[in-house]
Amino acid sequence: MSGQVLMNECKEKMSKAIESTKHKFTGIRAGRANISMLDGIKVVQYGSEMPLNQIGSVSAPEARLLVIDPWDKSVIPAIEKSIMLSNLGLTPNNDGKVIRLMIPELTADRRKEYVKLAKSEAENGKVAARNVRKDMNNGLRKLEKDGEITEDDLKRLEDEVQKLTDATIKAIDQALATKEKEITTV
Repeated sequence: MSGQVLMNECKEKMSKAIESTKHKFTGIRAGRANISMLDGIKVVQYGSEMPLNQIGSVSAPEARLLVIDPWDKSVIPAIEKSIMLSNLGLTPNNDGKVIRLMIPELTADRRKEYVKLAKSEAENGKVAARNVRKDMNNGLRKLEKDGEITEDDLKRLEDEVQKLTDATIKAIDQALATKEKEITTV
């Protein structure tokens, strides 16, 4: 394996750390309706667990309202049960045709909890980036030890890995700042 192959792998893994962190941020609600809030909900129906978006359409027609329109109306009770068990703090209301989820206004305490949760997810993303850096540097040192790259190549590639790590951490910090602003803005 060459140093360039390792660098490509490093770039890919750093990119995944950023995307994973951003994806986890979508599950943290900010007082506004966002259909991605329901991404993790699985509904037990037809003998198996199915993602909510595979048994009906989900929309956000208003700033604080989500509407779930199941294709088969007989699954409404199962959908409501899954939402109640999801710990999202949402109470489903149905009229026999669609399920409406009102997104309650966030209290100051709840906003602080969500900011704390977002910071925790960001830190997890940074730890993942640092772990990638450690693994890549170990791989580069092994290549140098095996004589596949020179000492100068090792130093240059380690510097490149550090620059990638710094850029990844900066991107995660920017995503966190955006999420914090979204959470704290009334």
